Amino acid sequence: MEIPSASFNFATFEIRVSFPLLNFLQLVLIFTLFTTKTTSIKHEFSEIPYSKYCKGVVEEQQSTETQLSPGNYLQLDKAVYSLGFENPQFNFNPISSQIASFSTRKAYETKSKVIVKVYAVLNLIGPNIISYFSGDVTRRGLRLVKVRPPRFEPRSNVGAEFQLFGFWNSHSGKLCMVGSGSVSSLRSVNVAFKFNYPNSSVLDTSLINGTLQCTMPEGTATYFKPILILGVSRMRYNFTYIIQEIENGGFSVYDGMENVSLSLPNAQTPNGICSIITWGLRFELDYDNYKCNNVSCSFGTVGDENFPRFMSIKVVDCLEDGKVRYLLQFSNSTYGKGLSFYPLTTLVAEGEWDEKKKRVALVACQMFDKRALRGCLIRLAFSFPSSLSLKRRSTIVGKMWSTKTKNLGSVSFYSPANVNSRIKASYEYSEHEKVQELCRKYLDSKGKTRTYPDEKSPNLRFDMMVRNKKGQMAYGYASPLYIRDRFYTPFANQWNHSSTNGYVNISYVISFKTRDEFDFGGKIPGLKMVEISAEGVYNTKNGVMCMIGCKHMPYEKFQKKRLLDCELAININFSPLNSKDEGMVHGYIKSTRKKPDPLYFEPIDFGSSSITTIQARESIWRMDLEITMVLISNTLACIFIGLQLFHVKKNPGMLPFISVVMLVVLTLAHMIPLLLNFEALFMVNRKQNVFLGTDQWLEINEVLVRVITMIAFLLQFRLLQLAWSSRNSQEVQKTIWTPDKKVLYMCCPLYIAIGLTAWLAYSLQNSHMKTRFKLASKNVTFWGALQSYSGLVLDTFLVPQIMFNLFCDTHGTVLASSFYIGSTMVRLLPHVYDLYRRHSSSWFYDKIYADPGMDYYSTAWDIVICCTGMLCVLVIYMQQRFGGQSVLPKRFREGVLYQKIPVIIHEQQIF
Repeated sequence: MEIPSASFNFATFEIRVSFPLLNFLQLVLIFTLFTTKTTSIKHEFSEIPYSKYCKGVVEEQQSTETQLSPGNYLQLDKAVYSLGFENPQFNFNPISSQIASFSTRKAYETKSKVIVKVYAVLNLIGPNIISYFSGDVTRRGLRLVKVRPPRFEPRSNVGAEFQLFGFWNSHSGKLCMVGSGSVSSLRSVNVAFKFNYPNSSVLDTSLINGTLQCTMPEGTATYFKPILILGVSRMRYNFTYIIQEIENGGFSVYDGMENVSLSLPNAQTPNGICSIITWGLRFELDYDNYKCNNVSCSFGTVGDENFPRFMSIKVVDCLEDGKVRYLLQFSNSTYGKGLSFYPLTTLVAEGEWDEKKKRVALVACQMFDKRALRGCLIRLAFSFPSSLSLKRRSTIVGKMWSTKTKNLGSVSFYSPANVNSRIKASYEYSEHEKVQELCRKYLDSKGKTRTYPDEKSPNLRFDMMVRNKKGQMAYGYASPLYIRDRFYTPFANQWNHSSTNGYVNISYVISFKTRDEFDFGGKIPGLKMVEISAEGVYNTKNGVMCMIGCKHMPYEKFQKKRLLDCELAININFSPLNSKDEGMVHGYIKSTRKKPDPLYFEPIDFGSSSITTIQARESIWRMDLEITMVLISNTLACIFIGLQLFHVKKNPGMLPFISVVMLVVLTLAHMIPLLLNFEALFMVNRKQNVFLGTDQWLEINEVLVRVITMIAFLLQFRLLQLAWSSRNSQEVQKTIWTPDKKVLYMCCPLYIAIGLTAWLAYSLQNSHMKTRFKLASKNVTFWGALQSYSGLVLDTFLVPQIMFNLFCDTHGTVLASSFYIGSTMVRLLPHVYDLYRRHSSSWFYDKIYADPGMDYYSTAWDIVICCTGMLCVLVIYMQQRFGGQSVLPKRFREGVLYQKIPVIIHEQQIF
């Protein structure tokens, strides 16, 4: 008996080889491991007696040296498996992919004319293989040592591979094999594989099956229950059913469709039907005349939904003469299961392209008992519409019916609308009157002297952002489908001249996907695609496009037919060419229904998310400007703190009257950014590169900003230290610390109240934004909100000093005018700049200066914060000139006046 070579896995061991350092002992060790493992497996494999497990199935024969050609090999690539098969129970998984494949490596003739000796490999791939074969691994008393964990996580879909040899009887179709397989790196399993694989097949015998059994006794560590394998035969298939059905006129109910169907010219489809109805194509189902008596029309759909919504194609064979074999998988999900199929919801079909009738005719059988096929009573016909329209955008349509009407009524199916096909139909503008009535006011181009994109412009296709009245966002694209009667191809010169009057018939596709729940004539869940078909008129003289649209409604439970909401009005405005906003698009979608109608929705706005060349240049200029402004602002902050230090050096008696609460706020304001961004001093961690080819300049400036911020923090901390140490004497502690405690007691509730108010206002503002389109901002997190709130507190840093002056009724210049005026201007300048930027820029980019993540920025907040900051400066000026309580009415002033306390501070202690 010939023994096939085995392949083995050394995944458990990791050996780093470096030839210059490799010595003789290492070579001996590697050779020992290899020969030990190989000898062990071959020894186990050779001990599997073929006759013990295959006696009575296929008798063992002596092989010859004549090897069969690959065309006569047994193959199985459209197959699935069921774990835990115990007749008559099965365990096919309708959700996950459980794929089986059988591939012949070598095949030899034997002394018997009908028996062939076969060497093959069987693979099982799926998510439950490892757990199914799990058990105590025999390690022969050795301790399992894992050198280190794998660098990458293992894939969820893993498999088992079995090396097999045995014999196939070409007369009876019986195949029996034995062998061993590796499920994991330290486990080998001995198996017997028994399969029915006829020498030839037709439609109702094309479903073949068999079992993989463990040769070990039940209860041992390597035992597993039998596995059922089900597949489609590839051996000498005969197309008999479809030929018979066509000759008997079985598709006469579909006659007459050739008048409205396209043929398949070789110029368009060099591979014929194989390039049109191919692997992975999905169809939507409509149940027209639903008739079922005592028989479910669900095709065995899993669950309680009797009407499967989708049918997907899996190609078994597609021949050059137009003959095809398909697996038709039915489900309620828009996504198929890849190479796998679920037997209860699958039809096995054969068919051919009928050139005369311009259709693909199919005969299909339902699977029965998961191992065989019951009556082949299902008929299907595909055709290709010669023209499309607003309500008919599918390039492949068809019908499905049963030869016994009590089993299945008429079912229509359609390929997804607005999908580019290899064959191009014409387009019929069927809603002229409705478009004229709706778009009459947009057709007037008087007073327009600019140039707008024409029908050949690639700007007619654009990526888009959609926002409804609630501020919910969605993202997608809009693209012409047909312009006039030609399929839209960007950059192609489809016409020699443009329209003389500027009016162009146009059809459109608008598609967007929601991230979260989206209110659009009903609640649309997140990650759902919304598709709108539209047609109308584009005026190239004013850049206005007016269309009516049909929204494809999502399927609901037990819904028989797909629904369209064609009461949509769509308006798109393109920006002029060679303008600042060239390439920008704004538009809206609104419902023409009345408000009580359940399909009515509030108008939604959309705009292009692409950036123009002019905007890119402007953004680069603004980024450079903002980097410069950040550096200047931080440098000025250091200068103003330094001037305050010089001021207290000349007037040491003023130090105790500086509010410690204010200094703590300022110190923390400089310290927090350092803690949050400290890694920028030591590593490159730029996560995006917007416009520049390299971000090294941004990194350099980022480090400079951090360094200057650290200098400001050290200077501010020194000022806090001096103010604190100036209150060390007992006399000062009794008189000065008491007002600062009052300031703290009043500031804490005030800051909490301001924070809650700011959070509420900010939330309301973001949920009802109605400004022009910008890229969606990041979700507000707790730390982001805390950063913004800390910026708001810093904007009003003079409030603690104002309160302290009120309680102490201080007189004199406690704060240098350069310090409190200059520091306030540094804090307010970003808000002034934000007002300018907000009303002058039409493109959103990551902000470097006036970063919304570090403060509250909006038109309202900018005005409120600027006014508050100027008011604080005015109050401090009044207090230092006329006294701390001078800003209060006379009846609220106290008669206590804190005298200046002499403080001795040596000059060298200031810095």
